[in-house]
Amino acid sequence: MSELTSPTRHSTVGRTLLWVAVLLSLLLLGFVTALSIRHNPYYSDRAANGISKFKFIEACKEAIGHAEQLATLKGLLQQTGQLQPGQNLQAEIAAEPRELVNSVQAVPGGGWALSVPANISIQGQTAVLGQLGAQCAYDKAQGRTVAQLQLPGGL
Repeated sequence: MSELTSPTRHSTVGRTLLWVAVLLSLLLLGFVTALSIRHNPYYSDRAANGISKFKFIEACKEAIGHAEQLATLKGLLQQTGQLQPGQNLQAEIAAEPRELVNSVQAVPGGGWALSVPANISIQGQTAVLGQLGAQCAYDKAQGRTVAQLQLPGGL
């Protein structure tokens, strides 16, 4: 008979070590998970602020892309000949994700506020025309996110 299949071979030590390794792995996984949850940058008190911080950021990105000031800026650029008829402008948040999350502030009484730069470009093109300041606010009472762009020179 082979030495590996011998009925007198003692494998209890190997099994014990295997179970100890499995248990230590599970404990380490649990610790890392608990630590990650505690330091989640998107964690927020949804009940106090109306929506979660993550949903506010997503709503803000969408609202900035449809801000009323884009139409004003589009008209101005068409008058000066910098924008052709039929071309549209788009606005996108220019902040890095970490900077974006850290810029979100809770508003007293419920809601969120955010001030970040936004890149302005022509739809379908990658070149950035310029950068404007953008503000977003979520009003808990009204249940909606409002965004606006700061046009240059008080336009």
